[in-house]
Amino acid sequence: MITYPYLKLFSKLALALYPVLVYSAGLPDQLQVPLRPTFDVHSGSSQPPGHNKSQVGDEATYHIATHPSTSFSDYQIRVSSTGSSLCDPDVRQVSGYLDISDGRHLFFWFFEARNSPETAPLMLWLNGGPGCSSIGNGLLFEHGPCLINPADKGNSTVYNGFSWNEVANIIYLDQPVGTGYSYSSDGSRVNTHVDLAKDVYAFLQIFYHRYPKYASLPFHVAAESWGGHYGPAIANLIYRKNKDLLASSPTGAVPINLHSVIIANGFTDPVAQYEAHTDYVCGGAPYPVFNPNGPVCIAMRATTPVCLGLLSACYKYPSRSTCMSAQRICWDVLMPPPFLRPLSSKNQYDIREECEPSESQLCYIEFDWIGAWLDQPTVKKAIGAEVERKFTDCDITIQYDFNSQAQAVQESSAFLPELVNGGVRLLAFAGDVDAACNYIGIERWMTKLGHNFHAEFEQSPSLFWQPQGSNGPAGVVRTAGGDGMTSGNVTFIRVYEAGHMAPHDQPEASLDMISRWLKDLPFVD
Repeated sequence: MITYPYLKLFSKLALALYPVLVYSAGLPDQLQVPLRPTFDVHSGSSQPPGHNKSQVGDEATYHIATHPSTSFSDYQIRVSSTGSSLCDPDVRQVSGYLDISDGRHLFFWFFEARNSPETAPLMLWLNGGPGCSSIGNGLLFEHGPCLINPADKGNSTVYNGFSWNEVANIIYLDQPVGTGYSYSSDGSRVNTHVDLAKDVYAFLQIFYHRYPKYASLPFHVAAESWGGHYGPAIANLIYRKNKDLLASSPTGAVPINLHSVIIANGFTDPVAQYEAHTDYVCGGAPYPVFNPNGPVCIAMRATTPVCLGLLSACYKYPSRSTCMSAQRICWDVLMPPPFLRPLSSKNQYDIREECEPSESQLCYIEFDWIGAWLDQPTVKKAIGAEVERKFTDCDITIQYDFNSQAQAVQESSAFLPELVNGGVRLLAFAGDVDAACNYIGIERWMTKLGHNFHAEFEQSPSLFWQPQGSNGPAGVVRTAGGDGMTSGNVTFIRVYEAGHMAPHDQPEASLDMISRWLKDLPFVD
């Protein structure tokens, strides 16, 4: 889920300033198409040398798992020894922390698949924000083995028959620190997608070393919303590390059996998404948001070329100064739906609905209930979360951290062509009533993405996808690769009548979708 810290700051004054911004920018009428920035996933600071790994928590309470390779000497996994029976008591569960020597601790909760866990694929699920919990959002609100129970206002959970662990072993990881139960004991943080990816890679290596039976399973990185940045960065690092392992002497690390990247209503390509934001809320959405000829849309259309021009400058002359200038206009002013909150009562994550008042300010009262349930001492004890740590569903300070490095204008789609050309499959799906990361922008960047299947995907038709046993289509699909006999190498799906959290709105269709993708079965019969 993408969160918006500027909602309260936005006012009619901001709208009044748009024409001034446009005039003062002095940009040419014809903007150059922004070049993709070059990312080096091997760059960035390493963990401080010489730090001793701190043994946080009671050894009698946690089992400690480390890795024999010196590459991961700054990391350990601290697994709860209680063994949770919450949520889905009939499957094996593992939960605990990834401890990092500089004082960071990332919480995870793993569920085996309900069916054939020994052969089912392994999926890593990440929610966005940045700073929103995969456990609070993905697990308990979208597609986890149990969901928060609205019947008793979140005092319990209910079994989810459409959980994605019907077909996959799933790890829900709360990252970066400050998200969910994850925390920093000395104030250390990460603020770039590249550094975040290194921590996740270390976690996976230690997880596989501790639980080797999962190492040979097909692995899928799945991420939502701002996770459209996380997922590609993590998958690209895995891909490159796999190549390094094949070319070097044994280190104890194992190649990760990376099969696909799955992006759910993801914020991945800023150029496509910022431009499409105006198109969507000003007439392109399935339901009306703003009057296309009204003052809000007039102001947005005036601001969009300013945003695109500043992005072009950021990519051509990358520096903190040029990219922060782009971010201030594109992210702080144009992209977040402050347009919705002050000027409309609609839910930006589902434009069919009104925004529900909630303490979380996320338009869903369920997130308040989820936080209260996860803060119960009995729940924390059952899954090995430190009792004194308060659960935080979305931590807005993490967005400040990432935005301080202009991460909201980084084009993470640049990580993907290398993967696709190397045989890693790509699925991007989007609920079509989401204004936060709308499907128009996602389909655009998928269409322009350069890879071996580009020409085929560019010409691919939109075909109806109808889940098994349903009375009609659940959406449309475009795909390239696979010759119609598989779910494709590059696939885009528009999910009808679904918002930012598509599995919450269309659980049965979403399970059909992810099941076909993981089994590599065609979406069109």
